[in-house]
Amino acid sequence: MTNSNKPKASLVNPFDDAKEMEFSIPGQASYQPGLYEENLKHGYELTQKPFNAAGVKNIERQHAKKRMTIWERLSVLTDEDPQVLYQNWGKNLDGASLVTAIVKINGRDVAVYGHDFTVRAGSMDATNGGKLARLFELAGKRKIPLVGMNDSAGAYVPAGVGGLDGYAEAFTALRKISGVVPSIMCMFGFNAGGGSYLPRQGSFLIQPNDTFFGLTGPGVVKSVLGEDVTADELGGPGVHSATGVTDFVVPDEVAALRKVKELLNYLPSNNAELAPHQPSSDPADRKTWDIDILLKKAFNSPSGFNTPLDISIMIQQLCDHGDFLEIQPDRARNTICALGRMNGNVIGFVANNSAVDSGQIDIDAAYKNARFIRFCNLYNIPIIFMEDTTGFRPGTDQEHGGIVQAGRAMLDAIIDLRTPRFLLIVRNAFGGAYASYNNYPTGADFVCALPSTRAAVMGPAGVEFVYKKELKEIRGTVKARLKAGDPEAEVMAWQAEQEAALKLRYEKELMNPDEALSLGSISQIVMPSDLREVLCKQMDFHLSHYTPEPFNGPQREFH
Repeated sequence: MTNSNKPKASLVNPFDDAKEMEFSIPGQASYQPGLYEENLKHGYELTQKPFNAAGVKNIERQHAKKRMTIWERLSVLTDEDPQVLYQNWGKNLDGASLVTAIVKINGRDVAVYGHDFTVRAGSMDATNGGKLARLFELAGKRKIPLVGMNDSAGAYVPAGVGGLDGYAEAFTALRKISGVVPSIMCMFGFNAGGGSYLPRQGSFLIQPNDTFFGLTGPGVVKSVLGEDVTADELGGPGVHSATGVTDFVVPDEVAALRKVKELLNYLPSNNAELAPHQPSSDPADRKTWDIDILLKKAFNSPSGFNTPLDISIMIQQLCDHGDFLEIQPDRARNTICALGRMNGNVIGFVANNSAVDSGQIDIDAAYKNARFIRFCNLYNIPIIFMEDTTGFRPGTDQEHGGIVQAGRAMLDAIIDLRTPRFLLIVRNAFGGAYASYNNYPTGADFVCALPSTRAAVMGPAGVEFVYKKELKEIRGTVKARLKAGDPEAEVMAWQAEQEAALKLRYEKELMNPDEALSLGSISQIVMPSDLREVLCKQMDFHLSHYTPEPFNGPQREFH
């Protein structure tokens, strides 16, 4: 038996003694409202419509879904009350389901839009498309970042083709400011159709758990293809973070909005500026002993120089106070893309991570790198490449998936890079992976290497080519001894010993930084404990002579 007297949560305040707005002037002796005051009252009601449109029931319904209203999201995101723009409100609620504003976030002006799901499910009509387009144009004109809070059921069906025109207008305007100002998109609730395309045009996309976006919902998939699939399986954060559609997965809406503020701290307002400098108490010449310890423990282990290591530990040691922000942390863990600061300067990091698949570059890693490098190139962010890879990943799955095209996309992005760009070789730098990874011939400003560097055309497999004659002699001797009747175990042990000696000789003669240093492919060998000091000094020098400006190079055929 249910208790009908159980209290129910409500936003209705029973003690609210609402008074009608008066339009008297302070110090006015008498007040007798007339036609003018009626005019003011009507105007005031129009200004309040966006704030009061939802009604208590719709707000409660939104909260029941564990979602905030647009106004609650704005209050979490902004420093002060927003300047709401384009307060369109047609007779059929045209334009009412979208809020556009200029706000302050961490003291910076930012253009913001957000769907109001409590009004017509945040759907889009032609008026909304026009509002969005004007906001995007304003952001591009005034050179301020853009933040989007998406919570929309898609195009408003009763609006007919007008809703589609609205999306097309918004798509076009957002594309035109891509590369001019950075944009950060949050995906809240359940978004479909154009509500998925539009935010993915942004620079970064943040998706909380228990949200969905996709071209179609599970219902359409069921009716058209007969497939039973849940919203999470079709377009949840686990799906989109693995493909790179989503850049960050967070627990909830508050975490998403906090991630927006964190990310903005690393981004310039536009493509004619450097990212904001943040003075640090972490000395630029701080010794990086922990890198020394990491490499000592790894390379003195039984597996020696074949021991995997987590490159993010090294990034942490290089950054001011160990603070950095990894981009797409759930995708292609064999490469790390991150934003951090060194001596107060924002730096991009692109690093092979040998802790996953020996740091080999596969299709996902190449595209992940290419996109991040292109972003840094557009917005004047210098990059430090950290190389430790045995090469591009071989195999039919990679070839069939287009590894050649993916690798070319990464190489193109590196060649086009105009910001200060360094290469640090940590250990392995083999073959085509070395040739396409920001060395001097591809345009690096500074290349250095740790003593643990092993730069060569091939890794250990190169023994078969370099010492082909010696191996032929060893294997011929083995056949002869076996034919003569020598014990097989003894002969096999001798062969293993001889081949191991050749591998060691190969590593000493060719898998080292010596030849690269003598040819000028490497500028200097850096001790691990001096790494932060050397890189900080070099970066300070190059940035002091770098002029931030929009990218003016030719538009390449591929991207």
